[in-house]
This record gives sequence, structure tokens and C-alpha cells, in this order.
Amino acid sequence: MEISMKFMDAGPDSSQIPLYSNSSPFPKLESIKKLEKLVGLNDVKKTIVEITAYSLVQAKRNELQLKVQPTVLHMIFKGNPGTGKTTVARILARILNDIGILSKGHLVEVERADLVGEYIGHTAQKTRDMIKKSLGGVMFVDEAYSLAQGGEKDFGKEAIASIVKAMEDYRDNLVVVLAGYSSEMDRFIRSNPGLRSRFPFQIDFKDYNSEELFQIALQMYKERDYDLTGKCRWKLKNHLQEFAQDHHPYSGNARYVRNLVEKSIRLQALRIIDKKFLTRKDLITIEDIDLPDPATIQA
Repeated sequence: MEISMKFMDAGPDSSQIPLYSNSSPFPKLESIKKLEKLVGLNDVKKTIVEITAYSLVQAKRNELQLKVQPTVLHMIFKGNPGTGKTTVARILARILNDIGILSKGHLVEVERADLVGEYIGHTAQKTRDMIKKSLGGVMFVDEAYSLAQGGEKDFGKEAIASIVKAMEDYRDNLVVVLAGYSSEMDRFIRSNPGLRSRFPFQIDFKDYNSEELFQIALQMYKERDYDLTGKCRWKLKNHLQEFAQDHHPYSGNARYVRNLVEKSIRLQALRIIDKKFLTRKDLITIEDIDLPDPATIQA
């Protein structure tokens, strides 16, 4: 198998970049195409493709009886809400299934409440249940730092120990991704030095800039079969520029955009519902008056 990767420079506002050369095997993978279509996240995309290439090369080296490095793919995703962490984890699961690393390629999202029990022995059982559900795919632990924030008698540390054991026991058919805010995840890793070596990939998900937020909005409208008037596009672009400049770190990024898009679609429906005859153009057009007041959008 010939693998040739060629990363090309992209401008700061580029939403999509070529992740591979035409001679590589990657164009054959639908999962990689899904990754490439994501707006922004250029550094994240490059890292995922590097990991994919590495895994493929290690498999090929093994076939030819060459020395092989252990393929440890557990990861830490760091970033604010709405920066694509869960979406990328879902695509990662499919990629690793497509190249034969994971047997199922599904994503299981878990949080503290799914892992931590209320009495002795309960946490270990709950965690084992979630691990069993995740085998063959990716277990995505959101706000993972919350597992270490309790006191000495808190059962969160027991959940961490059970996850670490499962990472070793099922290393050939399970990938664990710990996710959360950058600062909290950094403190979490520092508080448990043994975790750093077990998670060789730490990937930063940066906030989207205004142009990326605008492209995400247009993509969401297109997926829902809606079109924006020129005046509406101008108003939306200006609003997202203001949002990108002034928003606080926990304001949601693409999640905010999704809420805005869905609110505008409801307002459009309210505007046209009383029309006696609705044309196709009426049904698909979002006008500037349909864009909601920013104060009404939940971040």
C-alpha cells in the first residue's frame, strides 16, 4: 500500500483544506471525506490524518514482519463548547473502523453521571457497562475532569482507574477520548501524571473565527434546504463578526450558530404561515427579518 500525504498551506479563513495527495488511499474512505468537509479545524484534521496514516503504515509493517510500534490511539480533546469535539470523535470512530482498527466504529458519549455510582462497587459496575457498550468503537468522556474534582471519598477516581484498566485490557478494540475545556483538562492531566503517557495525542480545538461561523451557518441552511437573501447574508455575516469579537469562552461557537439557524427557521415559518398560497420560494427563503435578535439566542 503506497501512502503519500501532502499537506497544503491554507489561508486563515480557509474552511476546507486538502488532507492528502491523489496517490494516497485516503480518497477511498468516505469517513475521511466527511472529515475534510468540516468547516475550519485545519490543525485537528491534519492530526487525525497523520494518525490514520501512521496506523496504516504500522499495519503494513506488521504484514512484512518489520518492527512495529504499539498503536496507542487514546486521545484528549481540549476546547470550548461547540468547537467540533464530538463531531470529530464520531468521524474518528468511522475512520478507525474503515481502516480495520476498530470492529464497529461507533461512538458512545458518556459523562460523569454515566460512570460514577452512589455506593461502593456501583461505580466499577457502571463504568464496566459503559466500556462494554463502547467496545469496537470510541468511548467519548465529556467533561472528563469532573471525575477528579470530588474529595477523597468521591467515586470519580474509581471510574478513572476502571477506564485506565480497560484501555489496557481492550487496547486492540477500544479508543478512549477524554474531552473538556482546555484549562480544566490541563489541570486534570497534571493531577494524575499516569494519564499523560496513556493519552499520547492531545488535540486542541480552537474557537471558530467569524468567517468559519458564517460558513457553518450557510452549511446548516443548505442541509435543511433553505436559502438566504443577499440582505440576510449581509446581516448574518455582520452579526457573526460581532459575536466572534465579543463572545465569552463558554458561548457555544457552532452550537450558538445552530441555535440561531433553528430560531430563524421558526421565525420564517411564523412569517409565512398565514399566506394563502405558499410557493417553493416562500418555503425555502430566509429573509433578513427572520434573523432573531441576538439577545434571544441561547449560547
